[in-house]
Amino acid sequence: MYTATLVSEVCTTRMQHLSAVSRCLVKRSSGYSCRKLCIANSQLALGDEPVLVVGSNPGLLQRLASQVEVRAGFITEEEEAALLKELEPGLKRKRYEFDHWDNAIHGYKETERATWGPSCAEVLNRVRSVAFPPGSPLLGPVHVLDLDQKGYIKPHIDSVKFCGSTIAGLNLLSASVMRLVEQDSPAERLDLLLPRYSIYIMRDEARYKFTHEILKDEESFFNGQRVPRQRRISIICRNLPS
Repeated sequence: MYTATLVSEVCTTRMQHLSAVSRCLVKRSSGYSCRKLCIANSQLALGDEPVLVVGSNPGLLQRLASQVEVRAGFITEEEEAALLKELEPGLKRKRYEFDHWDNAIHGYKETERATWGPSCAEVLNRVRSVAFPPGSPLLGPVHVLDLDQKGYIKPHIDSVKFCGSTIAGLNLLSASVMRLVEQDSPAERLDLLLPRYSIYIMRDEARYKFTHEILKDEESFFNGQRVPRQRRISIICRNLPS
């Protein structure tokens, strides 16, 4: 599977040249059949890996290199279908809401799920194995957030009362762009391209000192390239607060 390549915006000349070429990257990973990975009709790439994280400067990228991660193709199309099969009956009974309790989300449904069927439980165990140290105390229920096509998540920092140092989320149904902005230095910024079937992980300083948001469809651009937003479901695992 592909892991994020960190690229500074100072590489714009090379990036623009590469992004002008419409291309699909073939994912090869142990235990998974090969399939094409396409994002918004063209995939930004350096070498053989997709570029999934860009930053305002090289120092910021180096500083957060171990704290922000995106892996494309983390789950298969079949695994996504199995997760949706378990989630859709409950989500269909809910209406999209446009007033979040802390005004952080617009156009969403959310739920928590503590029990999963065997195939879905295996996927979530894989999430936990890559995101959290062995033996790390985890929040039992998994948070599920269903974002309407016209919905978005405003810049916010999750409360330290409810979750610990690490967040790991699966990205289902649609590609999207997540933006991280340092709370005390707004010029310091990362943009994360979250392809469908991907996982993102945020740890430590990136978790506590940076706001994160999911951009509106009309604002959904990654390194100058349009990333159309459809309905998006994220499945989020967290560890317990210290």
